[in-house]
Amino acid sequence: MNADPITIAIFVAVIALTLGITAWAGRRNRTASSHYVAGGQITGWQNGLAIVGDLLSASTFLGVAGLLALQGVYGFYLLAGGLVAFLLVLLLVAEPLRNLGRFTVADVLSSRFRSRGVRAVMAVNTLIVTIFYMIAQLVGAGVLISLLVGIPYWTAVSVVGVLMAVYITVGGMLATTWIQIVKAVMLLAAMAFLVVLTLARFDFDVVAMFSAVEASAANDLFSRASGLLPGLELVSVAVAQVLGTAALPHILIRFFTVPDAQVARKSMSVALWVLGLAFLAMPFIGYGAAALVGQVQVRAANSAGNLAAPQLAELLGGPVLFAVIAAVAFATILAVVAGLVIAGSGAVAHDLYSSLWRKGRATDAEQVRAGRIAAIGIALVSIVLALGAQNTNIALLALMAVVVAASANVPVLVLLLFWPRLTTRGAITGITAGLVSSVVLVLVGPGVMGDAALFPLSYPTLVSVPLGFLGCYLGTRFSGPRPPTEAPFEDMHVQATTGRTLV
Repeated sequence: MNADPITIAIFVAVIALTLGITAWAGRRNRTASSHYVAGGQITGWQNGLAIVGDLLSASTFLGVAGLLALQGVYGFYLLAGGLVAFLLVLLLVAEPLRNLGRFTVADVLSSRFRSRGVRAVMAVNTLIVTIFYMIAQLVGAGVLISLLVGIPYWTAVSVVGVLMAVYITVGGMLATTWIQIVKAVMLLAAMAFLVVLTLARFDFDVVAMFSAVEASAANDLFSRASGLLPGLELVSVAVAQVLGTAALPHILIRFFTVPDAQVARKSMSVALWVLGLAFLAMPFIGYGAAALVGQVQVRAANSAGNLAAPQLAELLGGPVLFAVIAAVAFATILAVVAGLVIAGSGAVAHDLYSSLWRKGRATDAEQVRAGRIAAIGIALVSIVLALGAQNTNIALLALMAVVVAASANVPVLVLLLFWPRLTTRGAITGITAGLVSSVVLVLVGPGVMGDAALFPLSYPTLVSVPLGFLGCYLGTRFSGPRPPTEAPFEDMHVQATTGRTLV
């Protein structure tokens, strides 16, 4: 298709804005601390908005709107789970993680288990979760750009991959943070405008809108799942969303960008309030698309429903609003992939290269250079994998990452903070059990194998999370004497609570 000049201009403006932020941040991106965690100088409100930007990804704005339009109330579980997850993070782990970590999630574990094995398995797990989640963002970007600009899907995915590599190699975490902040403000404003226009079509009568959805929908949106998330699958998805969102690496490393634990808690409070308002808007966008655009038209544009929000914008505001909403969604994708790449490249450069290979002897310049090389490699791998997932709903793709995060990260982080008996072997066994079981069960489940599935659940959180906890317990139960490098639980607990180490 031939893209409208206004559409092209808006997209170019978004790219120019993000590259301008990157150039500004690049002048301050000189040390490992500035590259990975912005020097720990991000304020509470800035970090809160950046966290909002991380969670309000393409899978939320585009994917969940599509699920709500095509599957109704069941898509709302993806939103409710995110809010519950952030409550858990605020109450349980925000301050301890800030006090224990430096650059990566593996640093948190290493505060007690000074083991090469623990750091290695957590780094590998971070890479797998990062790449799964990044595929979802790249699919959304590819579909969106190919539709609006008229270029092939593979070209669109490649362009986004190159841009995200530029953001990280030049601007690091400071660029990522400010891109997230700007994008969050743009997205929240766009969502509010879309909700107002949608309700205006029904004279601001919410009941009338829901009645119109029920009358026009091809499926009964309020009484059955239309085959997507029946029974135990629905429960398993809810568990994945609650636990997994709380343990996504690119969310957790946000706590290392602030000066202290109190600011980390403040940033979570800001994020929770803003996300609550944003999530209240999503049903109006999804149901509005079902009522005004129609399920048939939504599915015709993209079988997974990923274009429901832009279609609603075009109906309500014509090509200009369509281009604006699509460009905001594009900015959303750019910001989230930047956060993902910084998390993945940190695992490679800081954990695998600096801590394991160089045994802590790498200079700041070497760590930064390794992080930049890793960012390029992660971008290339993600582009290749995203090319084969064009017609998969991006909210469901993102849930794959959430399942792995819930199964491998949550058990070991919870037990690290609250179970004194956990050992080095227990931590390694728990991470490995959660990672392997979640990936294997997803691959043999109906989401991949269809009717020939060997396991009944597409999202096996109800099984893989207990296996992660079981792995931690059995590994600890059958451990030998604690190695001398393993810090006492009391020392770690004091550091997690106060931010100070015992002398």
